[in-house]
Amino acid sequence: MKISDLKAGASNVTIDAVVVEKEDSREVVTKYGKKLTVAHVVLKDDTGSIGMSLWGDDIDKVDVGDKVRITNGYVSEFRGTPQMSTGKYGKLEVIEKGAGGKESSEGDEPEDDEGGGLEEDQM
Repeated sequence: MKISDLKAGASNVTIDAVVVEKEDSREVVTKYGKKLTVAHVVLKDDTGSIGMSLWGDDIDKVDVGDKVRITNGYVSEFRGTPQMSTGKYGKLEVIEKGAGGKESSEGDEPEDDEGGGLEEDQM
């Protein structure tokens, strides 16, 4: 299934998509007083994009650039916008690690340290 085909109320959805945005996680308190951690991501394929909330351990599984598969997911509506969810019975798996996240951050840091700081000090 493609993202452009997703409509609110769709269930038993399986999609492959790339994580193109990931917000910092935050803690929320349920109406029952339980503290949970949540982070919003945006998934994209060649037909469109859709938001998704990641809960708990799923947050650390994915980084920007990762290709993920959502199995047995469903589409709800939040503030008038369709949103993907794995719910209780769905599954999120990373099928291909992307170039985003730690790999590119580590690659950028040494360039900054070697480039700007040393040359300016030597001048």
